[in-house]
Amino acid sequence: MIERRKKLARYFFGSVLTIVAIAALLPFVWMFFSSFKTEGQLVGHPEQLVPSLWTIWAYSKVIEEIPFFRMVLNSIVFAGGVTFFSLLFDSAAGYALAKLPFPGRSVAFVLVLVTLMIPFQVIMVPLYLLIFNMKLLDTYAGLIIPRMTNAFGIYFMRQFFLTVPNELLDAGRMDGLSEFGIYVRISLSMTRAALATLGIFHFMYNWNDFLWPLLITNTQLKQPLPVGLALFQGEHSQDYTPILAGALLSILPILVIFLFTQRSFMRGIALSGIKG
Repeated sequence: MIERRKKLARYFFGSVLTIVAIAALLPFVWMFFSSFKTEGQLVGHPEQLVPSLWTIWAYSKVIEEIPFFRMVLNSIVFAGGVTFFSLLFDSAAGYALAKLPFPGRSVAFVLVLVTLMIPFQVIMVPLYLLIFNMKLLDTYAGLIIPRMTNAFGIYFMRQFFLTVPNELLDAGRMDGLSEFGIYVRISLSMTRAALATLGIFHFMYNWNDFLWPLLITNTQLKQPLPVGLALFQGEHSQDYTPILAGALLSILPILVIFLFTQRSFMRGIALSGIKG
């Protein structure tokens, strides 16, 4: 009787999760099929899932009307640069807040948490003026420097470093390792899952970011892909199928990265926040 109830419970939850998964994937399936429609098909029959006439017109328009590959390169440089520097500085700050006793450590951690509550729109104009005064508008440096670290990354890494046993760090000090050596050779090696997870978060957020690149860049030579796709959205008309095709193409790099790092990502999510 108990086994039967367990099987029924598994079937029930399995069915619920399947329905939820289908509901979550349906918009992406619709976007995929719609990107192969003509504009008339999409506007005239948006409820029709599979196109009656398949065409790659939307993909050709995306590649021809904007410097698509240049914008993809800009997105890679922007998102990749932010991810690299964020992992470097977030992990260093997180290690210091978790393992290094120094005056004002608790206050510093509280200040980091407070910045999590400040919306980006509040600091957007001061940041723009700062980048403008530094003459870094429309440059990769102007895009990357303000994003080189953030409060969430510092908090995330601190939580993981708290799980590293202090006995291992003390053993490293007894072996003659410097504090930097302990941080690199012991602490980072034990938090690879956290680094992979945080790296995916940073890359995905900045790859999809629209507002900050739109504010800082003014030429297509430095604009990332989300800004370029906005060119298909005019004041009085919109090209829906190119927008869908471009959005689908922009998802592919994130999907590939997640497929290759999903085990570390899942492990990092499962282990995050173990210790407060």
